[in-house]
Amino acid sequence: MSFADGLADFRSDTVTRPTAEMRKAMAEAEVGDDVYSDDPTVNRLEEIAASVVGKPASIFVPTGTMGNQLAIMLQTRHGDDVLCDPGIHSRNVEKGAASALSGVGFRIVDAPDGRITAQQIDEAMSMSGFFPRIRLMIWENTHNLAGGKVVPLESIAAAEPTARRHGLSIHLDGARIFNAVAASGITADRFAAHADTIQFCFSKGLGAPVGSILCGPSDLITEARYLRKRLGGAMRQAGVLAAAALVALRDRDRLVVDHDLASYLAERLSELAGSAVDPKQVETNMVQMDADRLPVPFATWKHHLDRGGIKVNPPFGNTLRLVTHRDVDRTDVDRLVDTLWLAMTTA
Repeated sequence: MSFADGLADFRSDTVTRPTAEMRKAMAEAEVGDDVYSDDPTVNRLEEIAASVVGKPASIFVPTGTMGNQLAIMLQTRHGDDVLCDPGIHSRNVEKGAASALSGVGFRIVDAPDGRITAQQIDEAMSMSGFFPRIRLMIWENTHNLAGGKVVPLESIAAAEPTARRHGLSIHLDGARIFNAVAASGITADRFAAHADTIQFCFSKGLGAPVGSILCGPSDLITEARYLRKRLGGAMRQAGVLAAAALVALRDRDRLVVDHDLASYLAERLSELAGSAVDPKQVETNMVQMDADRLPVPFATWKHHLDRGGIKVNPPFGNTLRLVTHRDVDRTDVDRLVDTLWLAMTTA
């Protein structure tokens, strides 16, 4: 359902608002000073989250960016390169944090939908005598800029032995890992088993208002607490945030509803927009459209969207991304599609 003010927001799954149950949990949360590890709600969240992804320990952080950057800081040295595909979030959407904070660059390989192969790892490492040293490899799952695609477990498992043979650490940016779980039926701990560290967000499709978590070996997480303080991410009575995250994590299986809605959205749009959208490419909660193939200019459609109380982001390049989440439903999808029809018939 749309928000109480009537807005239907398809810009991202980050726009979700806390449920009544989350707000109640926040109001009633037992708290303490988390810097002293005295917040029982944070401690419980960290224990449960680590268990869900099969890691010994975890640390609650304000944002996914901080979780990713802590992982990079922990597993690289200044001057290193990070091996990745060109589209990962920590290379593109974190404001240059990796170079600014950790002094690292990125060694990119052409891997469609983030599926880096063992051969590509071998080729990248073969230049280690001439190029900067590579210490860390990053996967992103689901892959945001690839349209919410799932990087298959078999791709990750096939490439891991080669990465290990070259002495690489592995980080999994699992901001939307539970979307990958919902789409594949494979549990989060099986994906995470092929990485040293994993970060995932509570504030995207899971719907909590704030927070992410970094999970990994106990020694790395201990060091992450030191570095979190350096970055200004140490919080005090953070149990009021962790309480909402606990509710969100408990209800993670509902993400299949968002995926079904995205498929419905793509099918409806394809009826009007034809080749601008391919429903077969929708794997999770994201629908990508080719803005150059829209039946009307995007600006024309945007005029009707604004008048209808529907929010979408402008195209990035020629790609328009629409995201489903808990706070939109089929009625909102129909509203969105109706605006495209209106734009086409009144242009």
